[in-house]
Amino acid sequence: MTISISRDQHIWEFSADMQPVITVDPGTTLEIETWDCFTGQVQSESDTLEKLDIHRVNSATGPIAVKGAEPGDSLSVTLLDIRPNKQGAGMCIPEWGQLIHKSKSPVTKIFRVEDGIVHMNENVSWPQRPMFGVIGVAPASGSIGTFEAARHGGNMDDNENRIGATIHLPVFQPGGQLAIGDMHASMGDGEISGTGVEIGGTATIKVDLIKGKAGGWPITEAKDYWITHGTSKDSIDEALQNACEEAAKLLVDEWGFTMEDAFIFLSVTSDLGIAQYCHPSPGSVIAKMRVPKLAATPAPFRR
Repeated sequence: MTISISRDQHIWEFSADMQPVITVDPGTTLEIETWDCFTGQVQSESDTLEKLDIHRVNSATGPIAVKGAEPGDSLSVTLLDIRPNKQGAGMCIPEWGQLIHKSKSPVTKIFRVEDGIVHMNENVSWPQRPMFGVIGVAPASGSIGTFEAARHGGNMDDNENRIGATIHLPVFQPGGQLAIGDMHASMGDGEISGTGVEIGGTATIKVDLIKGKAGGWPITEAKDYWITHGTSKDSIDEALQNACEEAAKLLVDEWGFTMEDAFIFLSVTSDLGIAQYCHPSPGSVIAKMRVPKLAATPAPFRR
């Protein structure tokens, strides 16, 4: 029997002492419902950000505890399916994003999502590519709002966190305390206006554990590659450096590369990019390094 969790069971911050709404065994499949990032406050193009309760942004469904998860492990979350609702929204937000100086704001755009297609207007549409912006666990200490990203995950805004991906989250507290939200029907690298197609919906996920192995940040694994991340409060250089160092560390520690070979290998085979860089904005900066799955690098961790 599949376990279901309502969107009404959610958090606004990841805290070290948060308590689960449910505890499950490794290998469990769950159906989760999530709000859009605005928690239902945006229903029309007259609903712009300055009219919203900003304390109700980026709710994440959970927390979900996984039995046996302990610090030093990875809580592995496979996104088996993501099913957006039929209406989403995007925005131009005052003082946010690389093109805000050339744009009118505030502006809200309502999108129709139907039969796997995102419709911006009668002339512009494209296939949906649903993903989750927020996926994280309880941090090592204190609390971190769901608008931010750090080593625990959180608002990672990596569009690779989509159907078929497995996200390996480093565990800092017993049970891990997983929470997921901020679904997008579509979002580009960088999310330069500060929004994707923000939408609610449902998802099917599977939770599992890797004992005794964990990255410094969440690691996303797809069929043909794996992705390390690096975050920073406000420096793209720092985030990029962190993503590179994380990838090199795994190659050295797990697969026997020398640091020099890892450096060269990443340069000639791997893709360094940006997951989140809406500048200016109060959000985190997130970089990613995509490493191909070869015989010598088949996964982030040697099992």
